[in-house]
Amino acid sequence: MSGAPEERPPFGPAEEIGQAVPTHPMISPHSERGERGAPQAVTAVRRTGTPPPPSGPPAWDGPPPVGASPVRVSPLDRVKRITDRVSIRWRLTLTYGALFFVAGALLLFVMYVMVAWAIDVAWPPHTAFDYPPEDEWKVKQYWALQRDSAIIVARQHMLTRSLLALVGLGILALIIGYVVADRALKPIQQMTTTARTLSDSTLAHERIDLKGPNDELKELADTFDAMLTRLNVAFDAQRRFVANASHELRTPLTINRTVLEIALGDPEASADLKTLGRTLLEVNARNERLIEGLLLLARSERELSVRKPVDVKEVAETAVEQLAPRAEEAGVTVAAELRNAETVGDPVLLERCVANLVENAIKHNLPESGKVWVRTGMVEGALVVQVANTGPHVPAYEVNSLFEPFRRLNADRVDSAKGAGLGLSIVRAVVRAHGGNVAAVPRDGGGLVVTVRLQPR
Repeated sequence: MSGAPEERPPFGPAEEIGQAVPTHPMISPHSERGERGAPQAVTAVRRTGTPPPPSGPPAWDGPPPVGASPVRVSPLDRVKRITDRVSIRWRLTLTYGALFFVAGALLLFVMYVMVAWAIDVAWPPHTAFDYPPEDEWKVKQYWALQRDSAIIVARQHMLTRSLLALVGLGILALIIGYVVADRALKPIQQMTTTARTLSDSTLAHERIDLKGPNDELKELADTFDAMLTRLNVAFDAQRRFVANASHELRTPLTINRTVLEIALGDPEASADLKTLGRTLLEVNARNERLIEGLLLLARSERELSVRKPVDVKEVAETAVEQLAPRAEEAGVTVAAELRNAETVGDPVLLERCVANLVENAIKHNLPESGKVWVRTGMVEGALVVQVANTGPHVPAYEVNSLFEPFRRLNADRVDSAKGAGLGLSIVRAVVRAHGGNVAAVPRDGGGLVVTVRLQPR
């Protein structure tokens, strides 16, 4: 490992594949220096490359062609678009509130009609009073006016107070509706949280295990639990098969290596035999590396059995020191900026994870004057390990596939002496087993920036 190069390490923060995330000024993958040499905060711009031709017609992103009739949107479609943006909790809340409000309005209307009927029935007749016969029509008219005035005043008072009560009832209905919707959706929230946790892990033995009445939601949760159990059994069987098969293949490969080394050590062996023996030894070594990678991948995808405090700075220092001779042989300059960052996990797996990142960066680099940057530290409350390198241009649409087993750039299967195509797969498995995430972005000018984020201790 040589001294730090003159240019700034082109690092960027963790970024999910296919999403643009503003970079942190501390670790920008495309940082530029200001007048005083300090890196400036910029936004990560990834080179998109030339994507493969689409299988269908291209998406129409521009204005409609000349003469094209505008698309008409009905009012129902507009309402549907608005409601689609509202969460189900608020839709239930608004539904409950609307039902309460409509019921209150209907009750108010019925009361408004019945007030006139009640006053008319309870109003005493004008014959209940003594008056001269010649004043009968005056008394009758006056009594009717008094009754109508009483009905109007009663209706006005009732309407004013009822509207105030209706507004209060509507607000109370919204609050009650929100509480009811929250309680109704709580089991679904529990299922979502558990499913999200399990999707980010190695399908541990945790289950939803919903408590409550034997209703539709509990039946749904039990169905999810049964599905998770079957998936866990299937994945365990797959991991056991890979581990057992790899383990069984180690013995014959070791025997082959021993036989070839003995044959090469024979002083009477011909030159052709030695050439063939060296070739077979190289092939055997590649097969042994493949078997070791499969065993490590199977171990990484299991639930962690060892949890110890680990300083990632020390892990990265060890990886850089061990790979320094290989970097020097390949003509690659390794620059490390390592800061203390502690987490809890399996030290062996974490060391293998960082070593794979550095080894990958050295292998897939420029033929001459290549560079690798390694950085560890705490960024925004997360433990970050970043490894970037120079090298060939990596199209953005191929970055995600590099984390799949036996996949390499522009190749579906391994046909190169550079490796078995398991390096980044092991990295992803180790990071997921530790509850973290790993992401990669193409580096401007060629190469790759791989960022690992783990939970701090």
